[in-house]
Amino acid sequence: MRSLPLADPGTPPTSGPSALLWWLARRQWGILLVAVLLGVTMFACQAFTPYIVGRAVDDGLSHGFGPELWRACGTLLALGLVVIVTSAIGHRYDIANWLRASFTASQLVGRTVSRSGHAITAELPTGEVVSAVANDALRIGEVYAHAAHFLGSLVAYGVVAALMLRVSVPLGLVVILGLPTVAAALGLLVKPLQRKQAAQREASGRLTTLGADTVSGLRILRGIGGESVFTGRYREQSQTTRRRGVEVAQTQSVLDALQVLLPGMFVVVLIWMGAHLAQAGTLTPGQLVSTYGFAAFLAWPVQNATMMLQATSRAHIGAGKVVKVLRVVPSTGATPAAADAPEPGVRLVDEVSGLVVKPGRVLALVSADPDESARIATRLGRFDDDAERETPVRLGGVLLSDLDKDDVRSRIVVAEATPQLFSGPLGGELDVRGTASRDDLLRVIATADAHDVLDSVPDGLAGELPEKGRSLSGGQRQRVALARALLIDPEILVLVEPTSAVDAHTEARIAVRLTEARRGRTTVLVTASPLVLDHVDEVAFLQDGVVVARGRHEDLLDDVAYRAVVGRLMDEEVMAR
Repeated sequence: MRSLPLADPGTPPTSGPSALLWWLARRQWGILLVAVLLGVTMFACQAFTPYIVGRAVDDGLSHGFGPELWRACGTLLALGLVVIVTSAIGHRYDIANWLRASFTASQLVGRTVSRSGHAITAELPTGEVVSAVANDALRIGEVYAHAAHFLGSLVAYGVVAALMLRVSVPLGLVVILGLPTVAAALGLLVKPLQRKQAAQREASGRLTTLGADTVSGLRILRGIGGESVFTGRYREQSQTTRRRGVEVAQTQSVLDALQVLLPGMFVVVLIWMGAHLAQAGTLTPGQLVSTYGFAAFLAWPVQNATMMLQATSRAHIGAGKVVKVLRVVPSTGATPAAADAPEPGVRLVDEVSGLVVKPGRVLALVSADPDESARIATRLGRFDDDAERETPVRLGGVLLSDLDKDDVRSRIVVAEATPQLFSGPLGGELDVRGTASRDDLLRVIATADAHDVLDSVPDGLAGELPEKGRSLSGGQRQRVALARALLIDPEILVLVEPTSAVDAHTEARIAVRLTEARRGRTTVLVTASPLVLDHVDEVAFLQDGVVVARGRHEDLLDDVAYRAVVGRLMDEEVMAR
C-alpha cells in the first residue's frame, strides 16, 4: 500500500460522478482486489460454518465422539482461524481503500483550486469547495470501504443457497427467492433517501458558504451595522439545513427498522418451515440446526447490501459535487503552450502601459493611484489568460499566454501587498520549495529585517505559526512574505508595496538591503516611498495607466506630477526623522 498523500493523484474524468468513481476504483485496483478476496474468503467461511455444525450434530448423534465428530470440530477450528485472520487483515485493507479514495478526491480538489486562480470563486461558492473536501471526499471513500463486505456477502449468499438446496429444495428456494425480495424491499427506500440526502447536501453547502462569507466580511459588517442581518440569514439557513437533516433521519430510521424487521421475518419463515420438515422427518436434527444457522447468518449479507446501497448513494452525490469542482477551467494554463520559452535575461514588456522591465535592473513603479500600478504588476505574473488578451505582456517578445504556465511561474514571481500565510513551522513557511539551508533562511530574514519575528516565535525557525500568521503583527507578516519571495530567487521578482506596513526606520533598512540583494537581478517594486526610490536603478512613472516618464528618482523630482505623488511621503519621512 502506497503512502498518503499521493505524489500524483492523476488526471480524472469529469464526464460525471459514475466515471469518477470507476476511475478511482481502477486507480486502486490492487488493494481493492486484495480487500475483496479477503472479504469473499471471510464470508464464504462463515457461510460454510452452519453446514459443518449441522454435520457435526448428526455425526455426534449417530456415532458419538468418533472420528467424524473430531474432523468436524477440526474443520470448524480451521474455519474460525481463517475468519479471524481474513477479518483482521481485511479491515486494514478496507480502511486503506477508504483513505486512498478520500485522499485522492481531496488532492484532486486541492490541486484544481490551487491551479484555477480566481476562476474557482467565479463559478462556485466557497462553501461548495470546502464541503467537497470536508464531506464529499469522505463519502466517496466509504463506497470502497464497503465493497469487500458487499461482494463477500454476494458470494456468501450463493454458498448458502447452494448448501440449502442440498439440505432441502423447498428451503433452498425460500433462500433464493426470499432474500432478493427482502433486499428489493429495502432498496425501495434508497431512492427517496438519496433525494433527501442531496437536498441536505445542497442546504449544508449553502450554509457553509454563508458562514464563510459572513466571517470574511465580519469587520465590514460591524462597521455598517449589518451584522444582525447576516446573523438572521445564517439562522434561517441553519434551520433549513436542520429540517433537511431531520427528513434524512426519518427515512433512515425507517430503513434501519426494516433492516431488522424484514430479515427477522425471513428467519422466522425459514425456521418455521425447517421445524415442520424436521417434525415430518424430512430434515435431520443437524440439518435443522444448519437451517437456523443459515437463517441467522443471512441477516448480515442483507445488512451489508443495504449499507452498500446507502454508501453508493452518498458517494454518487459526493462525486457529483467533486466533479463540479474538477470541471472548473483554470484562469491560466488551460491550453498547451504555443511557443518555446525565451532565453533568460530578456525584457518583460507590458504593451498597454508601455512598461519595459530591462533585465538585471531594479525598477520602481510609481503611480498616483496605487491600485493602478498594482494591476500592472499583477499582469506581469499572468494570472488571467482572458484578461491577457486585452492587456498583453511579452517576455522576450513572446506573449506570456503562449508560454508554458509552469515555466512562467518559475521565472516570474509576484508577491502581492496582502500576503497569505499558512500554519506550520516558520522555516517551512519561508522555504516553500524545501531546498534552502539554515544559512539561506537567515540571510533572507536579515534582508527583510525580520529578526524580531524569530524572537517572537517560540523555537525560532522550528516554531509553529498559526493559520494566516495571526500571532504576528501586520508588519511582521509582510516581512515574512518578503523573505519568502526573496528565498525563491526567481529570474524576475515583482514586489507590490513590500514595505507599506513597517515604520520609516525599518523601511530604510529594508530598502538598502533589498536593492543590494537584488542588484543585477530583474526586480519590479510597486512603491511610492522615497526611502525605497532612493536606492532603485530606475523609476517608471505612470499616469492614467501609461508610463509617462522614466529615470532616476532624483531626476524625476523635477516633474511636478511625480513630485506631487512622492512629495507627501517625503514630508512624512522628514517628520519621522
